[in-house]
Amino acid sequence: MAIKGKLVGEKLFAFLDTLEKHIGVLKREASPAQIGDLIYAIEDADNIFVMGAGRSGFVAKAFAMRLMHLGYSVFVVGETVTPKIARNDVLITISGSGETTSVVNISRKAKELIHSKLVTITQNTDSTLAKMSDVVVVLKGKNKNQRDESISNIAPLGTLFELTALIFLDGLVAELMDIKSLTEKDLEKRHAVLE
Repeated sequence: MAIKGKLVGEKLFAFLDTLEKHIGVLKREASPAQIGDLIYAIEDADNIFVMGAGRSGFVAKAFAMRLMHLGYSVFVVGETVTPKIARNDVLITISGSGETTSVVNISRKAKELIHSKLVTITQNTDSTLAKMSDVVVVLKGKNKNQRDESISNIAPLGTLFELTALIFLDGLVAELMDIKSLTEKDLEKRHAVLE
């Protein structure tokens, strides 16, 4: 079927092919050491705070929801019910560039003033966030400022990083379920019913 002379689904399938390749890169290049450090930071924290800006913020919220389902004490930075972060807490930031001003500023405050642990999930190891973090998890994606027309026309801006981060963190949830010996039934006990 064609609309305005263009084959319907062509770009969609090209996008899915590109995403599939990115997931393959994630599987090959994910660092077990970084994953272990991230799990240890989560397990060792009294409270977990998560944040990101824009679509990375949505990924952070999705991860926070699953952490809550797993029984962790977790908060999303910027929500009105988020308490004060403390020294024994961890702040997990998600930023493809590692340079998002609001995320960098809040992270600096948590790290330098409160001395809480800082984890950054990014694709930029040379970023401000990565350099100040205790734990850095590197996920390859296309930087939103990178100009690769073959990718930009089907996955604009930070799409590949954001989706890769979402998939990675959902995979991490499976790992945490195993570590805590939890099943889906256990998670269902904390699932929202007021919806």
